[in-house]
Amino acid sequence: MPDSQAINNAVAKLYNTYPFPPDPLTDDTPPGYNWRWNWITAYNFCTGIKPPRQDIRILDAGCGTGSGTDYLIHLNPEAEIVAIDISQKALEVAQERCKRSGVIAKHSNPITFHHLKLEEATQLSGEFDLINCVGVLHHLPEPEKGIQALAKKLVPGGLLHIFVYAELGRWEITLMQKAIALLQGEKRGDYKDGVQVGRDIFASLPENNRLLQQEKERWALENHRDEAFADMYVHPQEIDYNIETLFDLIDASGLEFVGFSNPNYWNLARLIGKSPELMTRAKDLSDREYYRLIELLDPSLTHYEFFLTRPPLPKIDWSDDEMLLKAIPKRHPCMEGYPGRNFFNYDYQMVNISEAELEFLQACDNNLEAKLTVKELLSNRDLDLTEVRSLQQRQLIILSSS
Repeated sequence: MPDSQAINNAVAKLYNTYPFPPDPLTDDTPPGYNWRWNWITAYNFCTGIKPPRQDIRILDAGCGTGSGTDYLIHLNPEAEIVAIDISQKALEVAQERCKRSGVIAKHSNPITFHHLKLEEATQLSGEFDLINCVGVLHHLPEPEKGIQALAKKLVPGGLLHIFVYAELGRWEITLMQKAIALLQGEKRGDYKDGVQVGRDIFASLPENNRLLQQEKERWALENHRDEAFADMYVHPQEIDYNIETLFDLIDASGLEFVGFSNPNYWNLARLIGKSPELMTRAKDLSDREYYRLIELLDPSLTHYEFFLTRPPLPKIDWSDDEMLLKAIPKRHPCMEGYPGRNFFNYDYQMVNISEAELEFLQACDNNLEAKLTVKELLSNRDLDLTEVRSLQQRQLIILSSS
């Protein structure tokens, strides 16, 4: 059994030494968006429908220096938000960040910060509609206990958003972690020494070295800050997952898997779609075998990002024409560069739409009070129901029942 207290103390020491993430504090609200932290868009992604209410409770479980908390407050103006973290220093930075950005001053509902371990989330009062847990569970001595603590705080029909490391895409990182630990010897746990040793290794390795090349190609831009370098290479506790061990963790939560929030990666056709025979064989696989096959064929994945729920969670299928015609459309709020026919969508991918689609989105913008249905908005417009369904499937509009 792991010495949980010693591990938690070591993790707290790391983040008190190097508060993470090291995003600079600013006097401006956070730029852009992350749709996973917006209750409306996250709920729509998981259910296909706009949530019935927005005056919800959100828990940022392991908030660190508050980069995500800043967005959660900014993107959910009607929510009560609670943030917890194991590092007192990181919490202080998080509070300062959210004060300086102005998001707290603009928020009408309570925003509170608590110095708690993730496993102690059960000490918080009440339950939460949305729990955000990014980059935390894999640093716990016993992740199962952490996810079970969060599961106990999730309301029925609520969403738990999780981010944990994937072992295949972090292979070089793991090797570097072990190399630094060997060279530190008895100084392991001195995180500033670990950063120095790691930087010396990278400065000394041959140019064609695989670890050095991976660092330069994928991580150097963020790792120029010692806080990020320490979090990646000298962390005292890390558990990396594969699909099999990931679903063991999910099963331990007692919650239901909703889906990965990066579905494009989990599309087998992008890898072997040119072979109808292989695609036919894959139809006999279970969901978990299907996911495992994808990560084996494309081991570039460095993390899993997904949603869990405590049933019941509604799931709306808009394939029925009559149902779609009666729906009330709203433009998806996560767009960069709109209005225009070319803009970044919810996932910061460039999309191009027709003039008729643009006019329909603008009609949705003007539909907040009137609450006209799809059928009513389509009248006298050069757009058909198939194109409206495409807008919904591409998450350019969000629908609610009339």
